[in-house]
Amino acid sequence: MSDLPGLWECPLCRRTFANRNQSHTCRPLGELDAHFRGKDEVVREIFDRIVEVVRSLGPVEVLAEKTRIALHTRMSFAAFMPRVHWLDGHVVLAERLDSERFTKIEVYSPRNVLHAFRLRDPAEVDAEVIDWFTRAYAVGRQQHLR
Repeated sequence: MSDLPGLWECPLCRRTFANRNQSHTCRPLGELDAHFRGKDEVVREIFDRIVEVVRSLGPVEVLAEKTRIALHTRMSFAAFMPRVHWLDGHVVLAERLDSERFTKIEVYSPRNVLHAFRLRDPAEVDAEVIDWFTRAYAVGRQQHLR
């Protein structure tokens, strides 16, 4: 049982957030498939493999926003921007994690560190990448705050 409060639902767009009246772009979600139109098939295969990994961890919402696809539990913990030949994305972790595979790391606060990456093949969703998503999922569930 969680010791964290329930989620707040925006009365206009119906999205859920960990914090009441959380700032957000209040608009209806789009269609997931639209993000993959005109992209190589492999880009969708990479994305689907990641979603399969995350769903094995527990419940997750896939949010097709205007400019990105977010993975969300109590909060969004990963986002993706499909490109023609690859998948750009990031995970939010509770600490800095060093890997040569990260293209950028941005520290927003001591427990809010964005780690950007680029994947070109579903086989790249290996043990290391699965570890990133396992850690990020815990952040999305806000387990790092307990």
